[in-house]
Amino acid sequence: MLDVAIRKADGSTTVDLVDQGRRSGPPLPVGSALSSLLPGGLRRGSTVSVAGSISLLLALLGAASTHGAWCALVGFPRISAEAACEYGIDLRRLAIVAEPGTGWTTAVGALLDAVDIVAARPPAAGRGRLPPGDVRRLAARARTRDAVLVPYLTGADEWPGADVRLRAGVGHWSGIGDGTGRLRARQVPVAAEGRGQAARPRSATLWLPAASGGIEPVDVLAPVVELAG
Repeated sequence: MLDVAIRKADGSTTVDLVDQGRRSGPPLPVGSALSSLLPGGLRRGSTVSVAGSISLLLALLGAASTHGAWCALVGFPRISAEAACEYGIDLRRLAIVAEPGTGWTTAVGALLDAVDIVAARPPAAGRGRLPPGDVRRLAARARTRDAVLVPYLTGADEWPGADVRLRAGVGHWSGIGDGTGRLRARQVPVAAEGRGQAARPRSATLWLPAASGGIEPVDVLAPVVELAG
């Protein structure tokens, strides 16, 4: 890496241009139900992709928002305030850009300059297939600004270079009896994998939502083990 700095006559550094614009802060917290999947919380400067469940996305933001983090949602036109509050998101510190249009990348980049967590749903025409240059620039902006970028994906789409990937599987609802009752809670398997500190795959089954609202664990975290065939 290029060492760019302004130095005094004695050789000591007075301004390090490499570090300009970067902040240093502890990881953002996650709820107890997600702490085994993300034992270090949400590392600032990272990209954490979420797939398969809007509820999982909201639960991921909830604890950080409760503890004072500013969050933003980009490209999510149908998320209700009630749903966000149920997972702990403080609406007073939530910015929403429902329809950024052709300026999706610009909107996400600008918000990474201003808030702690930016959750963004790529436009339908390029969902999961944005130009590689845009993906790299957004990841670099998150690192530089000490923010967390959370792309939300559908289907089998992947976000290239994500530090952590969270994917919810098919859920099973409870509460309906023999033709009576109402949907009360849903069990959802969630897998986490990534690179670096998150390289070890993990999985958990969660109530998402739980009968009392929000998110709760169903069973103890179990690492994903690949068996030789």
